[in-house]
Amino acid sequence: MDGKIFIGGGGVEYGEKQGLSLKYANRHGLVAGATGTGKSVTLQILAEGFSDAGVPVFLSDVKGDLSGLANPGSAAHKLNQAFTSRAEKIGFADFGYRAYPVTFWDLLGEQGHPVRTTVAEMGPLLLARLLELSEAQEGILNIAFRLADEEGLPLLDLKDLQALLVWIGKNRADLSLRYGNVSTASIGAIQRRLLVLENQGGANLFGEPALDLADIIRTDADGRGTINILAADKLMGAPGLYATFLLWLLSELFEELPEVGDPDKPRLVFFFDEAHLLFDDAPKALVDKVEQVARLIRSKGVGVYFITQNPADVPEDILGQLGNRIQHALRAFTAKDRKSLRLAAETYRENPRFSTEEAIREVGVGEAVTSMLQDKGVPGVVERTLIRPPSSHLGPITAADRKEHLAASDMAGKYDRLLDRQSAYEILAKRAEQAAAQAAKAEEKAETMEPMFREFNAGRRYSGTRVTRSTSRKTRQTESFGEALTKNVMKELTGTTGRRIVRGILGGLFKGR
Repeated sequence: MDGKIFIGGGGVEYGEKQGLSLKYANRHGLVAGATGTGKSVTLQILAEGFSDAGVPVFLSDVKGDLSGLANPGSAAHKLNQAFTSRAEKIGFADFGYRAYPVTFWDLLGEQGHPVRTTVAEMGPLLLARLLELSEAQEGILNIAFRLADEEGLPLLDLKDLQALLVWIGKNRADLSLRYGNVSTASIGAIQRRLLVLENQGGANLFGEPALDLADIIRTDADGRGTINILAADKLMGAPGLYATFLLWLLSELFEELPEVGDPDKPRLVFFFDEAHLLFDDAPKALVDKVEQVARLIRSKGVGVYFITQNPADVPEDILGQLGNRIQHALRAFTAKDRKSLRLAAETYRENPRFSTEEAIREVGVGEAVTSMLQDKGVPGVVERTLIRPPSSHLGPITAADRKEHLAASDMAGKYDRLLDRQSAYEILAKRAEQAAAQAAKAEEKAETMEPMFREFNAGRRYSGTRVTRSTSRKTRQTESFGEALTKNVMKELTGTTGRRIVRGILGGLFKGR
């Protein structure tokens, strides 16, 4: 199919062959269906099709079985006969077994090359979503980012942000006058959430070298697009971290890539698996941002495809922008399920040959109801479709195979070593040391002045005044005044743990960049 990715179709009971037009592939899409209906295989054949067309792909491997894209399928596979039969039935003449160019990534750095960003690049909105902060706590986070910009304090990793929050807590009185109330309770809550994030492995996400977007938009020597696979089986234990990272990556693509208009094929296709995790309990500001990115990023040549169990998982404003749709079976066991099924059917352009609602309920594993954008971006009539078999290995590869692929990867060595250059943590620590040194000098100077004050008091006490009842009372008053003067001076100069010296140390941290 020229200019299209072959999806499937054919057979007596099915309509014409179904293909995803590359020209309209950046107008986004949806792959939906209940668990066990074949969404993962559909995702696999879409990745193969885009790669063959020279389009790089980024996808997350939630269950671990998409790693099979790196190895060719095998005639010895137990499903080989079924694959061959289906290929003949749907007219897939080019069916054969082959591997695809794959790069493995992993936020945890265990099953792929480490992928990182910096705290500054993540930004306060996404970080607040990641930490599940309240409005007041998000306000403190915004103050921290503002101060980091004004004072030249790079926020690269979590310890940078933690150090800055400590400083804000110590200087909350002065900062409250400028930025509004700065609550120690809110700061403490943020610090606790950062600790939870560290325990979930989130600290691995932040640091340098940060991911270079050019490294996921590549083709191999044969012109095939690289398939970037993010290991997400363990990451799903922290769903907030998973969803926030993918949204950050999508936002970075939107911010960094230039406009390309309407290209003949996408520059990159981005698959967002388990899409409901992005929208569950998401604040309106975040949903609005996703809608904006989805609406505008296609002009950057990026296609976004959401994979989820039910189309209702995706907000309606975003769902309306997903023109290419592959709907696997939906089960209708409850009244709510039946309502969702009916609503899903109503979003398709009707086919007079069958009931869309019944088709969605009845299609088996490896079948789907599909509708692809046609000429001029018009939605195609819904069709029942047999999904074509994959050419790559069906199922996960072995740990040994993965290790070999990582060693042979072009990215080997580039991101493996964590860099720790001077940033907010080191700058604040250095300023604290300098302030402490200055306080120590002041204390030493005060110690040398102490004998002078004692001699001064002694001179006042024994200056030849006749000691009578009245002069005795005067002497006691004089002694009290001298001792008080000494104590006040010594308190100012020697108390390194006193409030004035402490304020001097903390207040001097931001002086100079």
